Amino acid sequence: MKSPLLVPARFLIDRQSDWNDGDRLIGPDEIAGGLTPGECEAIEIMVTSGSTFDRALVEQLPNLGLVACFSTGIEAIETRLLSERGIQLTTAGGINAHDVADHALALFLARWHGIVEANDLVRSGGWTASNRTGLAQRRSLRGKNAGIVGLGRIGSEIAVRTKAHQMDVRWWGPREKPAVPFARAESLLDLARWADVLFLACAAIPENAQMIDADVIAAMGAEGLIINISRGILVDERALRAALANGSLGGASLDVFAAEPTDPADWAGVPNLVMSPHIAGHTREAGPAMFGALRENIRRYRAHQALLTPYFS
Repeated sequence: MKSPLLVPARFLIDRQSDWNDGDRLIGPDEIAGGLTPGECEAIEIMVTSGSTFDRALVEQLPNLGLVACFSTGIEAIETRLLSERGIQLTTAGGINAHDVADHALALFLARWHGIVEANDLVRSGGWTASNRTGLAQRRSLRGKNAGIVGLGRIGSEIAVRTKAHQMDVRWWGPREKPAVPFARAESLLDLARWADVLFLACAAIPENAQMIDADVIAAMGAEGLIINISRGILVDERALRAALANGSLGGASLDVFAAEPTDPADWAGVPNLVMSPHIAGHTREAGPAMFGALRENIRRYRAHQALLTPYFS
């Protein structure tokens, strides 16, 4: 008999048609009512999103062997706790990397080319035969500098796309990657000073919180752009808003925020900003692929086979 799956995230429970036949799901309502000792003993697998993690719940489960994360991001998951207990972790890492990279480029190009302002000009009737009043002259992409923070799967896909625009590419991360064809900056600050645009594609782990602080933002300069498709905790949002407001940063495009949904009042009147509601990886194809990987990881764990997308090497 299959052990039950503990599924604290309601949106995962609601996708009943995506689960394997015969799986018994213990959802948030049952968890809130309290698990029986027998249920705690029986649970070997927890399915969650990367933004929710209940340490107290995990500590009730003596036989937990796998945390299967539906998403790529694991910012809330206590990886050290899992590692210390010998609990395996899987993610959707890499499955929608190309989609996220596509969205990163869309956000970048929208800001770089002033697409939002151009659209508003046409719709408002401000475009006349004699002028394009209010539109800044855009710069060519060719020969400009694209800096990428984190050259994992998503960062690598961004590098391919920016290189296709004939941009120069450098990156920064905590470890050397001798096999990659792009130069690694000496530091994050050095990368920011060099880059015309800075893409954030690194892991949202605690030590990276607010790594994009006032100093990094200042290093980008009055024409620099910051694009965040990773997680909001990477950026000091107050410093970012201040720099956009006073013109010391050229622009930003954000798909992710420190708190989600973000408070629109925080961004009211902030210039040179493009935003989207954390949709970079949400394509029509990505959802089924991510659930497929989730199911396959669960199947392999039960069959004592190598996991498809393990987090711990």
